[in-house]
Amino acid sequence: MNLNKYPAEPYRIKTVETVKMISREERAKVMKEAGYNTFLLNSEDVYIDLLTDSGTNAMSDKQWAAMMMGDEAYAGSRNFHNLEKTIQDIFGFKYVVPTHQGRGAENLLSQIAIKPGQHVPGNMYFTTTRYHQERNGGIFVDIIRDEAHDAGIDVPFKGNIDLNKLQALIDEHGADNIAYVCLAVTVNLAGGQPVSMQNMREVRELTNKYGIKVFYDATRCVENAYFIKEQEEGYADKTIKEIVRETFSYADGCTMSGKKDCLVNIGGFLCMNDEDLFNEAKELVVVYEGMPSYGGIAGRDMEAMSVGLQESIQYEYIEHRVKQVRYLGDKLIAAGVPIIEPSGGHAIFLDARRFCPHLTQDQFPAQSLAASLFVESGVRSMERGIVSAGRNKDTGEHHRPKLETVRLTIPRRVYTYSHLDVVADAVIKLYQHKEDIKGLRFVYEPKQLRFFTARFEYID
Repeated sequence: MNLNKYPAEPYRIKTVETVKMISREERAKVMKEAGYNTFLLNSEDVYIDLLTDSGTNAMSDKQWAAMMMGDEAYAGSRNFHNLEKTIQDIFGFKYVVPTHQGRGAENLLSQIAIKPGQHVPGNMYFTTTRYHQERNGGIFVDIIRDEAHDAGIDVPFKGNIDLNKLQALIDEHGADNIAYVCLAVTVNLAGGQPVSMQNMREVRELTNKYGIKVFYDATRCVENAYFIKEQEEGYADKTIKEIVRETFSYADGCTMSGKKDCLVNIGGFLCMNDEDLFNEAKELVVVYEGMPSYGGIAGRDMEAMSVGLQESIQYEYIEHRVKQVRYLGDKLIAAGVPIIEPSGGHAIFLDARRFCPHLTQDQFPAQSLAASLFVESGVRSMERGIVSAGRNKDTGEHHRPKLETVRLTIPRRVYTYSHLDVVADAVIKLYQHKEDIKGLRFVYEPKQLRFFTARFEYID
């Protein structure tokens, strides 16, 4: 292994969790029982779990020690004040509202910032984000650069907003009909692709002309900061903390899922600088989450999040994090397996269109590919294609994303390079007999966020 290209884990392992591999026959049985939906598998049947990086992090000794300092007071917890100070120091926002996880923050923001009929432009949709926006009367508009929709194009900063698309939207509908710009750093469904500092700066300059607010989905902002340091001119000598702080200087606020870059298993928050919006958010958080000083999170988890945020901006950690993901991507590319290029910050996305060219999008190739990968190897992954995209709430027709992918999501500080070798070997082997992968159809389709609980069967 080239330690310069793929640095060794910057930690020692002192606690282990035993995993097991059930037989192929058992895997086929439980996959069928789960309706060929990897979300419905039992964790104990999974060998390597790459379903998500959300809440699946391994916490450090310092985080576990911090949890013993939990102040579980219903109001005024000292752990909240510690978390608030950490967020203010790293992100630079005035006001912090804790939530149980990121979608809690999305719910609050959508209710206080969107008027029915307003447009919410963003750099590619995310499932729960768009749901909350549309539930509150917003109209999502994708304004990401065109290259983001092509898995095979390898260019830096594929997550950038297309300023011409944003300007055209403003010209067509007027600034008053733009609720806010939702800018994700990084862009999950584009393959974990980063946004450049220059693009964030230019978005801020454009929106300032019209008085339009900009809110970030900050879920993987530390990963985004690493890409900026690595690839954007003028940032090589900046610290990760300095890059994160500048990133949010161009925003009016953000939503954050603490279950990703905060290195914890639960928690999130909403940030802003506007005092009136802050007061509205505090009123709603009591209804949906809890008191403004805990927002649905235990005090011990707030303390762990505060420590995790500080650990996440350490260069050694984030360098290994991004390059471990890149290691898996490089192995698959070398074997000719089609993935979204370049590799992102949290996951490798298999391009199911090219992986399964014999299946149409209506046969749910990504869903079937994820199910087949588990049966073949015990590796759990996630569909990110037409099933995740859902249906148009007005017409009932499928949203048809250009990207039809399977996400292999790497939990933080959990797996080693050896685990990723197993994953790579399994994917490569499956690709060699990809024609055996059959299409699927719904046998149960939920009305909302169907990818979580839908069930399927093979098409004869």
